Amino acid sequence: MTLTRWLPRFSFNMRWGFLSLIVVLCACGERTTDEKRVLIPPGSTFRAAAESLAAEHVVSSPRLFRIYAKLTHQDRAIKPGTYVLPKGSSWGSTLDALTHGRGLVHTVTIPEGWEVAEIGPALTHALGVSADSVTDALRDSALRAEVNAPDEAETLEGYLFPDTYQFPDGTTAHQAITEMVHEFEHAWKPEWNAKLDSLGLTRHQAVTLASIVEKEARVDDERPIIAAVYLNRLQKHMPLQADPTVQYALGHHVERVHYKDLGVNSPYNTYKHPGLPPGPIASPGAASLYAVVVPAQVPYLYFVARPDGHHEFSETFSEHKEARRSISR
Repeated sequence: MTLTRWLPRFSFNMRWGFLSLIVVLCACGERTTDEKRVLIPPGSTFRAAAESLAAEHVVSSPRLFRIYAKLTHQDRAIKPGTYVLPKGSSWGSTLDALTHGRGLVHTVTIPEGWEVAEIGPALTHALGVSADSVTDALRDSALRAEVNAPDEAETLEGYLFPDTYQFPDGTTAHQAITEMVHEFEHAWKPEWNAKLDSLGLTRHQAVTLASIVEKEARVDDERPIIAAVYLNRLQKHMPLQADPTVQYALGHHVERVHYKDLGVNSPYNTYKHPGLPPGPIASPGAASLYAVVVPAQVPYLYFVARPDGHHEFSETFSEHKEARRSISR
């Protein structure tokens, strides 16, 4: 081989070796305690994954990170999903996480007002666990005792606090539901217990009423008023006549409760049975819990919904009938 033919190859090898050295040096990183959430969608190219990692400052240079992955033959084996990764971690540990699924999290959002019938399937889908394991966890007697639910409470209905959760890969149904119960306990303020005595309610009854308020309220500042209406009715030994309890008794969602639905035979039917139902009908959020503990000081006994989500409140039945006629016009 002549010198002129050998020099370009030597120059190329020098450049590649120098670039490889830079890549290896850069790969060390500087790990911090700051964690970043990175989504790698299914079917993403490694280029797209590297850009996502760089956007969240997990890696400094997406191009050099791609070269490093190619040099280590790990650029075609990453697993899709949502990861929580330390900012500035070494490229080796980042690739190890992506190729082995370490740091994967499963995000589950539980909106206010969801029932266990909705929460269960959401956990089954997000965690990849069996429906039976979720059902067993929802009925766990130790967790029900932890929240002081009465013996007749069959599930943890009402005590799975609505929030957005990020569960590490491999989280079991029992671990997820335990965390949700602990979030409820964290949301419940100790000073609220003293207020319950003046209301004549146990905590279970307060959570039950809060779940009804959660289902009824569409406007945040009406929650304390709706809670007050039901508390006023309880004080006067009037039936609650809460439509959401009838929907719960029916066991399926209906857009509107009809007269024929009011006869459903269930202890949750507050048109047929006086007082509060046996337990919560959904997961109330912090605002609805607070509304029950600190209700508005109003004399109202009735309310009817307007089309815009607000309610018309009345003190007497005649006023209530007039409000209903006015809204239906």
